[in-house]
Amino acid sequence: MRTPDELAAIAEQRRVDALFRDIFETDKRGAEIFEILYRRFAAKAKVHTAGGIDAVLKTYQDAAHREVIEFIVAACNRANGVDDSPNPPGENDDD
Repeated sequence: MRTPDELAAIAEQRRVDALFRDIFETDKRGAEIFEILYRRFAAKAKVHTAGGIDAVLKTYQDAAHREVIEFIVAACNRANGVDDSPNPPGENDDD
């Protein structure tokens, strides 16, 4: 059984996820902004191999940019009932 604090946190997460969905999927302006962000920060993200430590730093920078885009996508997915987390509830033997 979940505590009141856990239930409140779940409700808040659902509210925030719905907000992300409304802004980045439902609103055409938000969807266009998402496409711009994706093209700028996620589509070009790659593992850099040339340049020594500078390549490593650029790879980490690209990964950080992509992580923000993936956060938005995950929130929208949860709001649409899609749990794409690595360990959805019930699939972990430790639960």
